[in-house]
Amino acid sequence: MQSYEVFAIRYGRHDRLASANFIGGDPHDGPMPLDYYVWAIVGAGKTYVVDTGFNPESARKRGRQALRAPAEGLRAIGIDPGEVADVIVSHMHYDHAGNFDLFANATYHIQEREMAYCTGRCMCHPALRNSFEADDVAAMVRRVFAGRARFHDGAGEIAPGLTVHAIGGHTMGLQSVRVMTRRGFVVLASDATHFYAHREQGRLFPTIYNVGDTLEGYGKLVKLASSSAHIIPGHDPLVMQRYPAAKPGLEDIAVRLDAEPKA
Repeated sequence: MQSYEVFAIRYGRHDRLASANFIGGDPHDGPMPLDYYVWAIVGAGKTYVVDTGFNPESARKRGRQALRAPAEGLRAIGIDPGEVADVIVSHMHYDHAGNFDLFANATYHIQEREMAYCTGRCMCHPALRNSFEADDVAAMVRRVFAGRARFHDGAGEIAPGLTVHAIGGHTMGLQSVRVMTRRGFVVLASDATHFYAHREQGRLFPTIYNVGDTLEGYGKLVKLASSSAHIIPGHDPLVMQRYPAAKPGLEDIAVRLDAEPKA
């Protein structure tokens, strides 16, 4: 089976307390910042990108810190966004589906139910649409009409050893990515578990569509990955600490997820 290199590229940050990261708060309410990532999967002469990050306008609007443009982080590991042919969108929240003009030549892979969610009646509710940007959604609609969108319904193969899997919960159509690497199947959970702590402790991030699907999703992640240590959360700063740099000098920018975690 094809094996891939996998990278987490950190592009943003939001300093906040632990109480903001769990439904019901947290008794140990110390600092618990969010890191923001895009991911790259490289193998067999092709590059696949997972999620596209937020843009500077969204960062200012939402009080997030933009550390670097996602394009800058990708170029730091030798990836030209203009040459990327496939982008996997885990879900359509602003921090995962922005920068809609970045991958001009790519086909976008998305769950059919996520597209229905972000263009349907649920967006009439401010509490549900708050994490979406209308311009990002409109850009995806334009891709559909341009023939640059591929819909998946549940599990779908992008390439040999690279598959997407509907998880739901955080949004109606959130999908995680399973990729074969030299150390086994790594699962890029995205926001199926924001932090390691959410899945490990069976707790919930406050931005949520369906509680039951989120909790059931933790078990799906475990079944998809070669082990629990192969599950990569969507926003945990510990990812940057646990994995080696993509290359010297990028310790704070990009790490290798196909490598064994640090001892």
